[in-house]
Amino acid sequence: MLEQYDLHNLLVIDIETVPQYSTHDEVPPHLQKLWDLKTQYQRKDETAENYYERAGIWAEFGKIVCISAGIFTGTKDAIGLRIKSFAGHDEKELLTKFSALLFSLSANLVMVAHNGKEFDFPYICRRLLVNGLPFPPQLQLAGKKPWEIIHLDTMELWKFGDYKNYTSLNLLTAIFDIPTPKDDIDGSMVGHVYWNEQQLDRICTYCQKDVVATAQLIRRYRGEDLIKDEMITIVAP
Repeated sequence: MLEQYDLHNLLVIDIETVPQYSTHDEVPPHLQKLWDLKTQYQRKDETAENYYERAGIWAEFGKIVCISAGIFTGTKDAIGLRIKSFAGHDEKELLTKFSALLFSLSANLVMVAHNGKEFDFPYICRRLLVNGLPFPPQLQLAGKKPWEIIHLDTMELWKFGDYKNYTSLNLLTAIFDIPTPKDDIDGSMVGHVYWNEQQLDRICTYCQKDVVATAQLIRRYRGEDLIKDEMITIVAP
């Protein structure tokens, strides 16, 4: 599977998002009301104030604090992965730098993410729009037919047309015997680590590990050997 793709024309990404404000009390009153309405069915018996810690999931109430991007390097017999992260408190600056990378690459570049079609790609597009930034060609989706959008989603690929449930990246790495280092945080903790512990570097490391895991999953989908640790390079910001 995926043998038709040139690995060197793939860009593997992952994003980490957090609520726009540290607490519900800091949210402007008019947005508090809209938050209450937006989440009234999801939060069930939980208050809107307590539920706000999950606001990073929604592009209308969250922001991106890290985008990690990986490209395959080397040759068929010695494949590698090179990862660069765009992280910071200023979302517009972060997105501007990430967009500059995309503008510098081929318009036919294939972007890849796990659950990317449901989360990463639309989230980036929405936040680009909110920040008044132009769309790189790889994210120009409006007016395109589904088969014209050159995005790959490793979760969607695993479904093979079955839309009944979500399959996590952690589960797929486990069943494909892809070794992953134990993390001190998970996705549900990113907002707390950002706002309460103010440790963006930890979030960035977590994001990079997901890019590595997704790239290794692509290798498994193609029936190929995993990328060796010594062939994985993290580029300094």
